[in-house]
Amino acid sequence: METAEAARRFVRVWERAWAAHAVDALLELYAEDCVHRSMPFRAPHRGRAEIAEYLRRSFAGERVTDVRFGPPMTGGGGLTVAEFRVMAEDTGEGDRPSTLAGCVFVRFDAEGLAVETRDYWHTESGHQEPTGRLFIT
Repeated sequence: METAEAARRFVRVWERAWAAHAVDALLELYAEDCVHRSMPFRAPHRGRAEIAEYLRRSFAGERVTDVRFGPPMTGGGGLTVAEFRVMAEDTGEGDRPSTLAGCVFVRFDAEGLAVETRDYWHTESGHQEPTGRLFIT
């Protein structure tokens, strides 16, 4: 599968599946031995089982109201970058609204599965749009 096609599928599935907390749909995007890094100082999640655990823990207590991904940008070496913004309510905090904005870096294998991913993100209180244009095109 071409990298650009894999990237578009990755973003499209993440946008729908994050909103529904559909972990199994997300896992289908990843190679069995993939490595996911969430934030620079956290230990990586290795393989689908660890990614599934991370996703379930991350989704717990979160009610998503809106998920948006920008168009993926693919460069040399098969690396893809996509920005995202998620509005949610923290159900453990009395439905406190929050906004998470960040980006994901993805490297795909020949079958179009993610073999390596890295996220950088920031969370703010309240539902808000980032200043300026969110998605780089």
